[in-house]
Amino acid sequence: MAEAPWVTWLGDDFTGSAAVMEVLHFAGLPSVLFTDIPSPELAARFADCRGVGIATTARSHDPAWMVQNLPALFGWLDRLRAPILHYKICSTFDSSPVSGSIGAAIELGLQVRSAKAVPLLTAAPQMRRYQAFGHLFAGTLDGVFRLDRHPVMSRHPVTPMLEADLLRHLAAQTDLPSALIDLEGLADPRALQDALASGAGILSIDSMDPVSETAAGRLLWENRADLGFVAGSQGVEYALVRHWQDSGMIPRVDPPGPVSRADRIVAMSGSVSPTTARQLDWAGRNGFALLPFDARAVTCSDADQTAEETRLTQAAIAAAEAGQSPLVHSAAGEGQQVEAFRAALARSGMEAGTANRRIGESLGRILDATLRATGIRRAVISGGDTSGHGMRQLGLSALTALAPTIPGAALCRAFGDGAHDGLEIALKGGQMGSEDYFGWIRDGGGSREAT
Repeated sequence: MAEAPWVTWLGDDFTGSAAVMEVLHFAGLPSVLFTDIPSPELAARFADCRGVGIATTARSHDPAWMVQNLPALFGWLDRLRAPILHYKICSTFDSSPVSGSIGAAIELGLQVRSAKAVPLLTAAPQMRRYQAFGHLFAGTLDGVFRLDRHPVMSRHPVTPMLEADLLRHLAAQTDLPSALIDLEGLADPRALQDALASGAGILSIDSMDPVSETAAGRLLWENRADLGFVAGSQGVEYALVRHWQDSGMIPRVDPPGPVSRADRIVAMSGSVSPTTARQLDWAGRNGFALLPFDARAVTCSDADQTAEETRLTQAAIAAAEAGQSPLVHSAAGEGQQVEAFRAALARSGMEAGTANRRIGESLGRILDATLRATGIRRAVISGGDTSGHGMRQLGLSALTALAPTIPGAALCRAFGDGAHDGLEIALKGGQMGSEDYFGWIRDGGGSREAT
């Protein structure tokens, strides 16, 4: 019988779920990410993995959807007997009481895996996500910002972050009492017991640097019998890996190198982030064909949506045949594309979440058709929600990490029963990556000294 995994995780989006897998895999711990509860035959192929996850699109759904969908997924993962069951959230805490509620997910997880309290570790210093005295900070290409002053997250169209104190933000999503283990508390052996004695059900944990990250990992692992259900970003796995390495449980290993360069790739982007806008600009000057997707089509009839998909598929195939890498995008920052879409959305009366799902599904169908027609075997989907909805259209069941890029956006190998089995694909959050990210994936990934 295979040894139980060390960590299992349920992700609220696809990009973050893949990021957890890469942290473990590149630390020498074979890991797999499933896109749903796998068949017994598929699960058996990965029986020796130390990390096992399932990706969802929970970040874009309401608590009612979570009640219907998350318990069975938590239950399957819990039955794998890993000492830590992790609900993976976005490292910028994207959530609200009505969309991607972290509080609702924690309550559902506790119904499956009981715990004296739920550690909440959101920071991931490797990704320039820092938490100090309860407040979250996030880096961009222009610097590091407190979350409520972040140029993207403070104005997020679905989950604007108006509060950097994560427990204050979370209080609108759950009635569970909470406590903070801050930077000083991480060095105090009494802090955890004091927090538990106070009746706290959620424990927000600071992390700023290797020292505090290692301390956080040690707290999680050494108290896993009592704190076996954890919420947080891939910072959970970064912290655990540091502790496992420092304690001698696992050796330090070098990350894998790049894979071979592809002459062309196919990319889809549904992100409105200014980071993605810069990446699109770079791509347009470096061998990519930028193909705007008119998102207004998803607010109209199914026929209008299908017509736009057909137009873009034909344009993408033509670009590939001309030697370019097609890059279909629904936005290039907060520009005219977004303004036109929002006006059409207001006229239609359609809910924003429905429209965003339809955009992701359209981009996924365009990607599917383009890959089939051209035979190209490497792809990128940019945008956290877009990645989830788009991946569903490809008929893929599992991912393993293949080659690193920036933390949280590795090139992966995909598995499925259809035409895309073996596809190399990267899933990138909108705010993630260097300006030449799309070219980096085309070149085969591989770590760099500085990014």
